[in-house]
Amino acid sequence: MIAFVFPGQGSQKIGMGTDLAEASSIAREVFGEVDEALSQNLYRLMAEGPESELTMTANAQPAIMANSMAVVRILEDGGFSLSEKGDAVAGHSLGEYSALASVGAFSLTDTSKLLRTRGIAMQDAVPIGLGSMCALLGADLEKAQALADAAAEGQVCEVANDNDPGQVVLSGHAEAIDRAVAMAKDHGCKRAVKLPVSAPFHCSLMQPAAQRMNFALNDVPPQAFRLPLYANVTAAEVTDPATERDLLVEQITGRVRWRESMLAMQEAGVTQFIELGGKVLGPMIRKIAPDATVTSVMTMDDIEALAKEV
Repeated sequence: MIAFVFPGQGSQKIGMGTDLAEASSIAREVFGEVDEALSQNLYRLMAEGPESELTMTANAQPAIMANSMAVVRILEDGGFSLSEKGDAVAGHSLGEYSALASVGAFSLTDTSKLLRTRGIAMQDAVPIGLGSMCALLGADLEKAQALADAAAEGQVCEVANDNDPGQVVLSGHAEAIDRAVAMAKDHGCKRAVKLPVSAPFHCSLMQPAAQRMNFALNDVPPQAFRLPLYANVTAAEVTDPATERDLLVEQITGRVRWRESMLAMQEAGVTQFIELGGKVLGPMIRKIAPDATVTSVMTMDDIEALAKEV
């Protein structure tokens, strides 16, 4: 069984998508449609920067999705159908929207607009400087939860991402995250690294953003999707669009249960994971499911190789 997975924020970089656009009119159409949907030359920002603008949440989210969807559309134009070749999809945080777009739940235009709304809502939810995030390296979920509880001291300090067996991310008030970083080694973590993010994602401080996404998804709910999706917040298979709509709202404040999602897919019979549009999920999946085959598809060469192999 094959699962297609889609990267989340942090996978953006200057030059993303340029080799696809230079080689493929299909990719150029994708980037053009996203630009039109957002009334912005996002592709130029992806190609040329500046990096400070590309990394802004409201730009990074649709840019990463556009890059993934360019890969999907090029594959499909060559006769490679995700719904025929694959058995399930999943995406890391915003990647869940890319996954849904890839299997027909949202149009490319609607996905672009939803991610722009999501990015702005998440940025606006907490004033800059009041929230923070840190990655705990060499820590499992149990250690991370104990550290979060100890560091909170009446503030928000929560597990935001359970990425793989040795990497968990905390999110919350800036002072609480600073305490967690200082206390990390005492709680058995190898290292704690503050993340260069502008807001504390996937914690209860994001509740205002969840409310905004609830309204946005009322206007543009997901439609039927061609493959089952493993949702971030449940780490379980979803096939019902109405259920997924509610989970997308919950995802804003909820934990990204990536490790558990990959284990659930493996238990369901998935033996091959194919990351479309990035190379950040592959290393995590190899730690979670060392027996699985993991492929990252970003370039035209990658696309041609995948089309021949699968």
